[in-house]
Amino acid sequence: MEPVTLTTGRLLLRAVGPQDTEAVLTAAQDPDTQRWISQFPSPYLREHAESFTGQLVPDGWESDSMYTFGVFLPGKELAGMLGITMRALGVAEVGFWAAAEHRGRGYITEAVLAGARWAFTGLSVDRLEWRAEVGNRPSRAVAERAGFTMEGTLRSAVNNNGVRRDCWVGSLLPSDLGLPSTAPYLPAPAPA
Repeated sequence: MEPVTLTTGRLLLRAVGPQDTEAVLTAAQDPDTQRWISQFPSPYLREHAESFTGQLVPDGWESDSMYTFGVFLPGKELAGMLGITMRALGVAEVGFWAAAEHRGRGYITEAVLAGARWAFTGLSVDRLEWRAEVGNRPSRAVAERAGFTMEGTLRSAVNNNGVRRDCWVGSLLPSDLGLPSTAPYLPAPAPA
């Protein structure tokens, strides 16, 4: 798929490319980002940023497997990153991080909602999952503000730098945003 661009009232979401390498490299130096994002190398070097912007992001779009958006402010400053990764037929997982100086302003929640709407309407996703290592309260707060239903804790579900850790999991359905699903949904009956 060719990369798409999404807009919100305050943000521009677009695929990052080589022109964004320096901004990604700078934002990725944050110790909290490196601590909580298990896919982040630490230390995060220029070669990692170059590989991300020059190969990983374009390859994901081309293979329809991972759709990565830089979250940009009107002045073109990078506020964070949003990724939607296909996991199974009709199921995708959302991941995100915010540049340290832009946390607490609602930008990532706004980006997650825009990405979710696009996934539901543009990719025919019927379930968007969120996962974060237990203890990553800022990520959980974003997911909850975006309307995700917390479903529980998965034991030993994340490998963070060679250490297995538990993670929280939540989901967002099209109906949570007032959108139709591509397939009927029959919830389990309530326990008697």
